Amino acid sequence: MTAILREPALYIDGRWVPGGGDDLEVENPATEEVIGSITQASASDVDTAVAAARAAFPSWAATPVAERAALLRRVRDVIVERADHFADLVNREQGSPPKVARALHVDTPVAVIDSTIDALEAFPFRSEIGNSLILRQPVGVVAAITPWNLPLHQVVVKVIPALAAGTTVVLKPAGLTPLAAFELARAFEVAGLPNGVFNLVPGSGRVVGDLLTRHPGVDQVSFTGSTPVGRHIAAAAAETLKRVTLELGGKSASVVLADATDELLAKAVKITVANCFLNGGQTCTALSRLIVPADRLEQVEALAAEAASKYVPGSRLGPLISAEQRKEVESFLDPAVGGAAATTVFGGAELPERGYYVSPTVISRVDPDSRLAQEEVFGPVLSIFPAGSDDDAVALANNSIYGLGGAVWGSDQDAALAVAARIETGQVDVNGGAFNAGAPFGGYKQSGIGREIGEYGIADVLEIKAVQR
Repeated sequence: MTAILREPALYIDGRWVPGGGDDLEVENPATEEVIGSITQASASDVDTAVAAARAAFPSWAATPVAERAALLRRVRDVIVERADHFADLVNREQGSPPKVARALHVDTPVAVIDSTIDALEAFPFRSEIGNSLILRQPVGVVAAITPWNLPLHQVVVKVIPALAAGTTVVLKPAGLTPLAAFELARAFEVAGLPNGVFNLVPGSGRVVGDLLTRHPGVDQVSFTGSTPVGRHIAAAAAETLKRVTLELGGKSASVVLADATDELLAKAVKITVANCFLNGGQTCTALSRLIVPADRLEQVEALAAEAASKYVPGSRLGPLISAEQRKEVESFLDPAVGGAAATTVFGGAELPERGYYVSPTVISRVDPDSRLAQEEVFGPVLSIFPAGSDDDAVALANNSIYGLGGAVWGSDQDAALAVAARIETGQVDVNGGAFNAGAPFGGYKQSGIGREIGEYGIADVLEIKAVQR
């Protein structure tokens, strides 16, 4: 039996201090074994952390950009040095297979840190418009509330740009996957981050998250999670007119245009399946809707079934995070959830005896207004929709309350770019365009408010002041 990792202290004001809340067990969703135990914060601990962040803010905000950049580079170097350990933590607490745990959960956030440092060194904190000096100044104390699906990456995406901007941070990581956040706190400690600039207060959303959201000492809340919880946070933050950054749900469409060659079509299906099943299907930008020309539907169904068969649960495909999440995803596996004409073209894979696994599933001929088409599954379930024309495909893609990610595939690059511009979503990949760690990340419609990563993440936590001379 693997030794249990114990985190008996919170990180507040540059010190490790006992937490006043109950202890919380951390489970490995791939084995259903308890692999960790952490202390949680009490209401008093939250107050202490916010007070520490407020006290540290004036000095940190006044720290020269070069010094902030140098410190973030030290943090980055510590993470790189401990990359295998971070990946192992994610593998154990989140269940991601080792290769995914390293590439997605560690290497990607390191790239975000690099892009943020570059953006910081070039950022226009001062500019001029006529006789006005325009100052961009840090907002104050930022409360970061992060999800369980990307336990290091989502913390980095929020905390590193905030620190770069000169704000101080109080972090509440997800209760299901808190261990990577403790290790990140150690990285900040080793790098020499001044006391109080970063504070770690784990606990439940109902207690610690709500206290931070309503706290008069917090100036901005940055939350990633479900749209229903995001609505609650926005309402609670409005009591004190806090600024909010919300990165919420998604139901992203991968649109294949009529002019796609057979080769491009095959690439589109393969990459869409890979994206949909990445991290066990537990990513907010998952390409969970594949929209294809109606006259090529059977060809797409065969390609999708072949691609899905390679995602073997327990090896290439990791588990869902919990028994509750597995039950929710299983409620989408019946093709009837996709409408009367929906059919399963792949599903029913053999599952490991232990762990919260579900079969990778592809359901075709889905009704665009069905539950399967409209709700975020957050599991390895791909829906396929036939479109009568490219215009019809765009209409199908936009038939959603969400607008976070998307993809377009077409032989005419300019035409594909034109379609990408028509899709109501914050990110669109054209013909497999790679993730850009410096590009803005965020959503349209009920996928959120604000933008993260790089210069946009820095700008998101800055106030703008005009000084007339």
